[in-house]
Amino acid sequence: MNWDRIEGNWKQLKGKVKEQWGELTDDDIDRIAGRRDQLSGRLQEAYGIGKDEAEAQIDKFGTRYQDWTVNERPGSRI
Repeated sequence: MNWDRIEGNWKQLKGKVKEQWGELTDDDIDRIAGRRDQLSGRLQEAYGIGKDEAEAQIDKFGTRYQDWTVNERPGSRI
């Protein structure tokens, strides 16, 4: 997976991040700004999980949204 695509679309994906990890605040999401390492650390803190679990969740999220584009509508292949 190429995390650069997600990082580049972070502003558009913020809602999806919030759906996936509701414990993260809007400020958290803004501070993370698509940086994978920042997301991992914040997930560990917010959910009390280990690094491996945080990375696994991020990988799953990344696989789901790596090809996501702004033009996709709800109900499309996502």
